Amino acid sequence: MSNKMRKAAFTLNKDIANPYDLYNHLPYRVAVASNLLEIDRDAAIKQLTELETREIRVLLNVGSYGPINAADIAYQSRLDPYSVNRAINCLLKLNYIAEVKRVTNQKVKRVALTQSGLTVYQKITTHLEHRTDRLTANLTIKEQSTLLALLEKLELQAEQVLAETASVIEAQGEPITRDQKEVIRWYKRTSS
Repeated sequence: MSNKMRKAAFTLNKDIANPYDLYNHLPYRVAVASNLLEIDRDAAIKQLTELETREIRVLLNVGSYGPINAADIAYQSRLDPYSVNRAINCLLKLNYIAEVKRVTNQKVKRVALTQSGLTVYQKITTHLEHRTDRLTANLTIKEQSTLLALLEKLELQAEQVLAETASVIEAQGEPITRDQKEVIRWYKRTSS
């Protein structure tokens, strides 16, 4: 549906004063695009693996950035640590990843792909590359580069706003959630 058709099909509510036009609300549009791009909406991914979206994201992080620890996966993917740990446990049971011992800090557990995990990783990344080519077929290389740069700026600004808001709440003596604590930690990590 084109821009004009969408606006014609979804007219603003005339029963209230100043209805908010979600079509022009950037976070809403990014969320809609994100929903359309979610890995688990792709039937081919379901045929490649029995993994849930969370496990796929963790497996991709382990394959792309491993050996890696759970905190770094949570930071890289912006998933909450509890979800990352659950995904790691699932992937360990499936023998797709294994713990890698570290000489310097035994408390920090890092994980890496096993041979069977590498096979799944390669199947997924091959499919994702093909899917990306199809999704970006109408974008030039320059447009793709610009989009990635703009998304990075938006992510960093969103992280800053969320961290600042959580910090204000915490400074007022109000409790903050574990997710808000993670956002503050992530922001401190990227701003230093």
